[in-house]
Amino acid sequence: MSEQKHTPQTSLIHSSYRAPDGFEAFPVGIHHASTVLFPNVAAMRSRDWREKLGYTYGLHGTPTSFVLEARLAEIEGGKYCRVTPSGLAAIAMVNFALLKTGDDVLLPDNAYGPSKDLGQWLQRDFNITARFYDPMIGAGIADLIEPNTRLVWTEAPGSVSMEVPDIPAICRAAHEKGVLVAIDNTWAAGLAFNAFEHGVDIVMQALTKYQSGGSDVLMGAVIVRDQALNEKLELAHMRLGFGVGMDDVYLVLRSLSSMRLRFEAHDAGARKVAAWLKRRSEIAAVLHPAFEDCPGHAFWKRDFTGAGGLFSVIFDPRFSEEQTDRFVDSLRLFRIGYSWGGAHSLCVPYRMRGMRNQWAREGQLVRFNIGLETPEDLIGDIEQALARM
Repeated sequence: MSEQKHTPQTSLIHSSYRAPDGFEAFPVGIHHASTVLFPNVAAMRSRDWREKLGYTYGLHGTPTSFVLEARLAEIEGGKYCRVTPSGLAAIAMVNFALLKTGDDVLLPDNAYGPSKDLGQWLQRDFNITARFYDPMIGAGIADLIEPNTRLVWTEAPGSVSMEVPDIPAICRAAHEKGVLVAIDNTWAAGLAFNAFEHGVDIVMQALTKYQSGGSDVLMGAVIVRDQALNEKLELAHMRLGFGVGMDDVYLVLRSLSSMRLRFEAHDAGARKVAAWLKRRSEIAAVLHPAFEDCPGHAFWKRDFTGAGGLFSVIFDPRFSEEQTDRFVDSLRLFRIGYSWGGAHSLCVPYRMRGMRNQWAREGQLVRFNIGLETPEDLIGDIEQALARM
């Protein structure tokens, strides 16, 4: 039988050309797909989207996202990983995978603001109790665990206020009562803190930060070691429809190879800038986990191997909010903006009494993200802005 000839229009859609096999290069190929093709009906019916042994639908991944997920799991020392459209999406996926009406979840009072807001939403609209605890409670978390407590969230260090909790003690206390522990490990990027080795069950990352490094990608990840736990997370990932774009996945993959070098450069620059700020009379406290007077420094020294570029300072109480806002507005190299982990330095003032249930410190808090600029140039910028305050 002769081969059927098609019109030019059909040939534009159905081409007989196939590129030869054997191409190899360092970058991972970008595989876009909503529709995934099957060779036959038997293959279509036999594939399970939960098993990364084949492809079923673009929402569940392509070779591009499978590679990123595998690499992220390796970095964290985990076994299973799913990427999500943002860090907050990763947090939501964990909550909806493990919590139901009548359950209880514990969150640190210094957690990422949207995570706290999500907990309040779960309580208000889903009848899931969300309670906030002192992040420095350590083993005392055992006294807060109720029969219906299913999950304890941790963050190391705390968002904005930078306290470092005793993660191993929290994990031991929770596990003794059969409760899972999840951590937002974004600050350490999976490089400076091995969460699984310190007892954590679920690791969440905002890949928007150091993994991306370009201030241009929104993405999150959830990583676990336990297969049964992973199956629950997989179902939540599917039911919530948390797909990611493969162009964004490629951007994160491209940045991973330089992540440790960038992280260490951020760390070195931040320590230099923070040490200079510590000597300034305008600054009452420097909240940097590598500094001895930061709450939880002993836990950081025991459990962490690095610090990255993010820290906060508290201005002397003699300076008003208007004055510290003027300081931030006077910065030239530092820009005002949320998120962090990119090459550009950032500075944001926070109203802590509206963010924390318990906040006793006096003075205005300002958070710095130290980028990849020369630290001496950043110090000069801060110095001229202090003079204008």
